[in-house]
Amino acid sequence: MHRQGRGDRLMRGAALFLLALGPVALAACGPVPLEQAERICMEDAYLATGPRGSVGVGVGSGGRTFGSFEMSVSSDYVMGRDPADVYATCVQRRSGQPPSRPLYERPGWDTYRPRRS
Repeated sequence: MHRQGRGDRLMRGAALFLLALGPVALAACGPVPLEQAERICMEDAYLATGPRGSVGVGVGSGGRTFGSFEMSVSSDYVMGRDPADVYATCVQRRSGQPPSRPLYERPGWDTYRPRRS
């Protein structure tokens, strides 16, 4: 009779965990509510309007200076895609539905800025 070792039990436990996790992982890939997709896709549209960047300069304790520079350019901007098309495509892909209104008719689009994380 074969006695299960610790490794066998660990592998069996890992396999059962992955089987249980499978449906949860697949559910995460499913469509999201339209309103949520529209909120998420606003940032994609915003990034399609042009490059974004930030510069930081500071002085730390002991007089040490530091600086930082960050720049991002979306592939949609590089390809010259209209932000409204980027938005509509993103909303359709994420929710399975077209946007409730076109990007340029959304209240607040002209002053939209994504939240910093």
